[in-house]
Amino acid sequence: MIFIVKVTSNKEARVIELIAERAQKKNLNVFSVVKAHGLKGYIILEAADRESAEEAAFNLQYVKGIIGKTLTYEEIKSMLEPKVENINIEVGDIVEMVSEPFKNEKAKVTRIDKGKGEIVVSLLGASVPIPVTVKIDNVKVIRRENEGSSTEEDSKKSTDEEEEFTI
Repeated sequence: MIFIVKVTSNKEARVIELIAERAQKKNLNVFSVVKAHGLKGYIILEAADRESAEEAAFNLQYVKGIIGKTLTYEEIKSMLEPKVENINIEVGDIVEMVSEPFKNEKAKVTRIDKGKGEIVVSLLGASVPIPVTVKIDNVKVIRRENEGSSTEEDSKKSTDEEEEFTI
């Protein structure tokens, strides 16, 4: 059976250690304890029965409780298995923010961190260019740096125009 344990945010790793230690000491029927990707404040605990899960998590520091409903593997599969995404953003691309707080703002990509799924952008509308880190999901590409440029001179000209716009 799979249970969701509510814990203090950013303490998931510590709770996993505490539950693993207790389960090993008391020889409980706990099979696995994991932190789901992108799910803060919760961990996933797999145990033979509800009693084992409750005993493993009962009265531990940072544990707030076990959510009543048990889950199936199919329900949590997307949180546990890594997604292989083709990131189609390059340094120099002009993107538009699609979520708050910078919704509809345009920005230029300065760095990409594929491991974290984040990009660093410089807002084009800002009077002083400040690097902002955002999730790749929160932007859409509206223009490639070299799109439509047939010569090196055209490419340099469009780059110079963009640089003047950010100053």
